[in-house]
Amino acid sequence: MTLPPAPATETAIAPVTVTLTRIRLNRNSPDARRDLTHPHNLHKTVMLLAPESLGEHPRQKAGLLFRLEQATEDTPPTLLIQSQLPPDFSHLPRAYGTTQTRDLTPMFRALATGRSVRYRITANASTRRKVKVLDGDPFFDPEARHKDVPLQGDDALAWWQRKAVHAGLSLTSTDITPVGPFRRPVRKRQNAHSEPDVFRHALTRFDGIATITDPDQLRHALLTGIGRGKSYGAGLLSLAPA
Repeated sequence: MTLPPAPATETAIAPVTVTLTRIRLNRNSPDARRDLTHPHNLHKTVMLLAPESLGEHPRQKAGLLFRLEQATEDTPPTLLIQSQLPPDFSHLPRAYGTTQTRDLTPMFRALATGRSVRYRITANASTRRKVKVLDGDPFFDPEARHKDVPLQGDDALAWWQRKAVHAGLSLTSTDITPVGPFRRPVRKRQNAHSEPDVFRHALTRFDGIATITDPDQLRHALLTGIGRGKSYGAGLLSLAPA
């Protein structure tokens, strides 16, 4: 995660202190096993690292983004959590996993136009489309006038290429790995005969090589995340030297 120092001719500013936390999950922990199958519970556990007194929109105020890395032959499932406030591990469930932290300030200072980087992001590649509804339907939720449609294959790649340009990156290569859908409950309709709504997102992991074209735009994307579904493990962009 640490890039080499920026050239002397580049203005490199780290606007905030950013911490990366790595939690290698303990697969013997009932809490960790639960979180691996319930994204809403995983979100609540991740939020335990933030202060309790942040008021509304605590994730945004803590600058908290995260990504779940799947297990490999050598490592258990791993949570990567980026935050702009110091993480508090005291509220994590007992024996949840082993934690490590790293200051990302050197990485932000090293961002420079023309620098080549490796990137990874698990994102909610989707498009929002209007839904036709009957006017005056008393059981219709007005918030459902638009529907998020997941993108796959070339459409997902085109989505990421557009997002990367806005994030100050010029892509050299991209590998696409479907991660699978996640589900989160939404407000039930008032119609007693309808089933509870479930909102689904399909997550896609993008890995590859890119060139930095705009360090300021890239810093903003790194700090705020990219796309929808940030509360459920989408949008965290990670960089490393190419």
